[in-house]
Amino acid sequence: QVQLVESGGGLVQPGGSLRLTCTASGYSFRHYGLTWIRQAPGKGPEWVSTINLDGERPRYADSVKGRFTMSKDNNARAGYLQMNDLTPDDTALYWCAKGFFRETDNWASQRDRGPGTQVTVSQ
Repeated sequence: QVQLVESGGGLVQPGGSLRLTCTASGYSFRHYGLTWIRQAPGKGPEWVSTINLDGERPRYADSVKGRFTMSKDNNARAGYLQMNDLTPDDTALYWCAKGFFRETDNWASQRDRGPGTQVTVSQ
């Protein structure tokens, strides 16, 4: 059974940093990429970042480029999203999904994903 669980969310002040972790089980983690998606209150889901199965060539949404860094550790069966210089616009529920999905791919249809971790950026 595929299972993904996110952690590391919380409340942070603008300009602060958080590191999200996605731990996976139930499938061959090293044979799939990983994707981060977020949904802000009152808005639709937004593709954030993706990385290939080897943990290389991460891609980012324009809204987070230069501030977020995605990585993948196949030995640890974990993916990470380092988020720096956070702003209130980054407030959202963040979840990871199994697989490599470009922004233009049908990532919204991926059901193999975690429940999410809440990130709140506020004074």
